[in-house]
Amino acid sequence: MQLDLDFHQKPVPSEPKVHSVTELTRRIRELIERGVGEVWVEGEISNHRRQASGHHYFTLKDDFSQLPCVLFSGTAAALHGLKLADGQHVQAFGILSVYEPRGQYQMIVRLIQGRGQGTLQAKFEALKQKLAAEGLFDSGRKRPLPRFPRRVGLVTSPTGAAIRDFLKVLHRRHPGIEVLIYPVRVQGRGASTEIAQAIRDFGESYKIGLPDVDVIVITRGGGSSEDLWEFNEEIVARAIAASPIPVLSAIGHEIDFTIADFVADLRAPTPSAAAEILAADRTEVVARLKQNVLRLTQACANRLELLTARLNTSRQSALFREPARRVLELLQTLDRRTEALGQSARLRLERERSLLDRLASRLLGQVPTRAIGESRLRCRMFTQQITDVVTRELAAQRARLERAAGVLHALDPQATLTRGYTITMDAEGHPLTSVTGVEAGMLLRTRFQDGEAQSIAAKR
Repeated sequence: MQLDLDFHQKPVPSEPKVHSVTELTRRIRELIERGVGEVWVEGEISNHRRQASGHHYFTLKDDFSQLPCVLFSGTAAALHGLKLADGQHVQAFGILSVYEPRGQYQMIVRLIQGRGQGTLQAKFEALKQKLAAEGLFDSGRKRPLPRFPRRVGLVTSPTGAAIRDFLKVLHRRHPGIEVLIYPVRVQGRGASTEIAQAIRDFGESYKIGLPDVDVIVITRGGGSSEDLWEFNEEIVARAIAASPIPVLSAIGHEIDFTIADFVADLRAPTPSAAAEILAADRTEVVARLKQNVLRLTQACANRLELLTARLNTSRQSALFREPARRVLELLQTLDRRTEALGQSARLRLERERSLLDRLASRLLGQVPTRAIGESRLRCRMFTQQITDVVTRELAAQRARLERAAGVLHALDPQATLTRGYTITMDAEGHPLTSVTGVEAGMLLRTRFQDGEAQSIAAKR
């Protein structure tokens, strides 16, 4: 940066620009909002006050500085579960501005979270995108839970409130369901490894001597994002996805979501809700069974009534009242139909025999030898006629040929030479038909009957 230093005294303006306090404060606010704008700030909360209006006022500080902050009630209401107290180390996001009535710069907070929560959230989103791209969240790979499980594998802390809530609801609704508890830590570093191993052990129970379970439930009570973080680890997600047994997740409260929830076959909002999903209400099941028994009994009674009516109808029929007479009637009917069938066959046979006789008579009237003789006679006659026509045609063609040969012979130059005539030609063999075409000294060729002779023309 270049500084222009002028040691000469400049004249004071005759009419200096004087700002009001409001104008100057407003210009400062505009400069701060444009120059700094929205920022993330990390520090410790102090002097926290919540007014009756719902607004929060506090100061963010570190070892050397402090920043006044305000969180308005509308923004605070959107941050579900927000609890602020002095001494908390937080990260706040908002816009830096100026509170004009007091000329004090401050931060208008729009989002606030525990220190380090931003890093965890970024890690959460990265793993979520990775597993989603691999298809671990696809609904097509989700398996249905058993309608009436006999044994449930429970992965949770044996001392937490979640296991008490789950077992209380489960045994109240259906005390016949057996629960196999696999105790694990559900919070703190290394808990994710224990949770994943428990899921794998339930899936391969035969290897370690555990009884088979129909469904696996992963559960714990509510807590902060850091408390629930072990359920966001990739090792837990991979174990759930690879489990051969359906997995039901019930982690935290209804507003809490973890990676395990997205991978599990079904998510329950709370541990109690998970128990309600798995255990059909005994009263409801018994009522439904009674209803089904009633419907089955009514269907059987209707079917029995129908069969009884058919049996009574059969008993009242002639076949059951007089079986011997009925058999005789059937035999008589059989004889009558046999006789009718024989008579019909005889009539048909007679018609066919009559037709055969007529055809034989017509065949005898047609003598094959006479027809063959007549055909042979016609054939010889046609042959003679064809021969005569061909002979006459050949004779006529031969006569025409002889006449044409005579004419051709008469026009033949060789015949003219035979009668003593000659043909005079020039050196190229062109016939000379006039003496005007002959010049003295010209070579002449003369053709005779038996050859040619050459001569030189003399002067005319």
